[in-house]
Amino acid sequence: MRAVRYHETGGPDVLRVDEGVPIPEPKADEVRIDVRAAGVNPVDTYFREGAYEPATLPMIPGSDFAGVVDAVGGDVTEWAVGDRVFGTGLGNWNQGSYAEYAVAGADALAPLPTGVSFAEGAAVALVGVTAWRALLDHGNLEPAATCLVHGGSGGVGHVAVQLADATGATVTTTAREAYHDRLRTLGADAVLDYRREDLADAIVEAGAPDVILDHRVDDYVGLDVEVAAPGATVVAIGNTDAAATLPDVPGARAKELTVALMSMYNTPDFGDVLGRLARLLADGRLAPDVERSYALEEAADAQRAVVEESFFGKLVVEP
Repeated sequence: MRAVRYHETGGPDVLRVDEGVPIPEPKADEVRIDVRAAGVNPVDTYFREGAYEPATLPMIPGSDFAGVVDAVGGDVTEWAVGDRVFGTGLGNWNQGSYAEYAVAGADALAPLPTGVSFAEGAAVALVGVTAWRALLDHGNLEPAATCLVHGGSGGVGHVAVQLADATGATVTTTAREAYHDRLRTLGADAVLDYRREDLADAIVEAGAPDVILDHRVDDYVGLDVEVAAPGATVVAIGNTDAAATLPDVPGARAKELTVALMSMYNTPDFGDVLGRLARLLADGRLAPDVERSYALEEAADAQRAVVEESFFGKLVVEP
C-alpha cells in the first residue's frame, strides 16, 4: 500500500510517501479500514517532532480516520466488510491513518451515517471525542448552564460550540472577527474577538460561564478564574507551554473552582462517544467543517498548515 511515513523525527520535510508498505493485518479484536480520509491534528506533529516518542520507526502519522471496513478479526462480530465507519484513538501504539489502509480496535469506531462524507467523518472523530469528554464527562455541562469555549473556530472549538448548543447551554466563544458569523450559525450565542482589551468584562456580560473549555490553559487560566461563575469547572485540553499555574489561587478558592486536566487518549470507551456523535451527525445537529483536503503527497503541507495557519474547522488527508 501507499502510506505517509517518517523514518526519523524532525520537521515536516521528514514526511514522505512510501510505496509497497505492507498492508496491516487486523488482530482478533480489530478491523482493517480502507481509509478514505484521515484527520490532520496538531498532535500528529508532536509525534513527528519527537515530543511524543513513537513506538517504532518508520511511523505512519494520523490518529483518526473514516473509510470502509476491509477485513475483520476473528473475534469481531459487530462489524462486517463494507461497513462505512469513522473512528479515532490511533496513536504511537498502532498504525497511523495517513495511509490507504489502517487497523483499529473494533471498539474504537462507529457507523458513519448516510449523507455524511468520509472527509467529515475523519474531521470530527478526534476533536469530537475531545469536546464530548471535556464538556460532558469532565464539565458535566447541563441544560441552561453557560459555557465558554476558547478558540471556537478551531477543530475542537467549532465542534464544542455545537455540542454545547445541543445540550441546551448558553454558548459564548472567542475567535477572530472573520469567523463570528459562522460560529453564530453553529449555535454560539455570543462570539467575542479574543484580542479585545475588555475581553473579561465582555465574557461576564454575556454570562459568567459554569463550564470553560480551555485549549491554551497556560495563556488563559488567569482569565478563566476571573470570569468563571462560582462553582465553575475549567477543563484544560491543551497548552503551549509545559508550565501552567494559577495566578490567583485565592480567587479560584473563593469561587470553589474545579480545574480538570484531560487527554483524549484516556477515553475509556471510544465507541460509545463516537456512536453518540454519529447520532448527532445523522440528525444534522453536528456538522464538522472541512477547510481543506490534501493528497498523501501533500501531508507535509497539511502538517505545516495545522500549526501555522489560521483557518476554520479541520484539515484532512485523502489517500
